Parts: sequence; structure tokens; C-alpha cells
Amino acid sequence: MSEDAKPLPGRLRAALPPYSDLLLGAILWACQMLLSAGLALYIRNRLETSHSVELAALYFFGALLAWPLALPCARFIAYRRRVETRFAAFFLSLAAFTILMTAFLFAMDYRVFYSQWHAPFGSVTWVFQFVFTGASAVYQFSVLGLRLFMPLGLLCLFGTSFILAKRMR
Repeated sequence: MSEDAKPLPGRLRAALPPYSDLLLGAILWACQMLLSAGLALYIRNRLETSHSVELAALYFFGALLAWPLALPCARFIAYRRRVETRFAAFFLSLAAFTILMTAFLFAMDYRVFYSQWHAPFGSVTWVFQFVFTGASAVYQFSVLGLRLFMPLGLLCLFGTSFILAKRMR
């Protein structure tokens, strides 16, 4: 049986990590991304921004909510693969889910702010306003917010992916 033709139930079972890995890992990953954003803000402007607490919460909760999605996804992809493939699976999953979840939370915050000027819920105009407000928030996050994952976030991503790839068999 080839490596790609593994039975799905075994792969699904292997994708589900222990609850302790989900909870502790989420907290540790969120703290790493919080430190990354804090260090980046400190390097750029010595934390002299009126929104430093909100930004810290955004990056913390973005990573906290991304971990329980990224870990099973990466474990599913990495099931019975070589260590290099496992590393790539964890690296890509953690990066993608963390960025996407943080961007989503940013977009929802953006939406809450602009909702006072939007049409009533459920109308066609509201749908357009919701979609384009979210899209512009994600664009703004990709231009301005991704920089707060550098330089420490990338190092944390490499280290965490390496540790997870080595631990999984």
C-alpha cells in the first residue's frame, strides 16, 4: 500500500491530538505571537501607540483560536510522513491558520466599528457592505498587520514546527 493510500480512519484518529496538547499548545502559541507583536511594536515605536492593548489581545486571541484548527490539520497531513514533510505541514498550517484567524478577528473588529453606518441587517446593501468592509479589513491587515509577526514570530514558527515534527511519529 502506498504512503498516500493510508486508510482514512487511522489518519483521522492520528489527526486528533490529546486535549492537553490542544489547550497547553494554544496558550503557548498565543503567548509566542503576543510576544512577537509586542517586540515588533517595541522595535517600531517603543510601544507608544494608543492601541497597544487591543493589538496585543488581537494577536493573542488570533493565535489562541488558530492553534486548535492548525494542529489537527497539520497532524492529518503529516500522518506517517518523513520528518521534512511533517515540518512543512506544521509550518504551513500554523502560519496559515494564525494569519487567517488574526485577520478574521481584525475584520470582525473593523466590522463592529463601521456597522453603525451600515444598512439594516439582511438587506442586499448590508451584504455588500459586510463583504467589502471585511475585504478591506483583510487587505489592511495584510499590509500593516503581518509585519507584527516579524522577526520573532517567524523564529517561533520555525521552532514550534520543528518541535512538533520531531514529536509526531
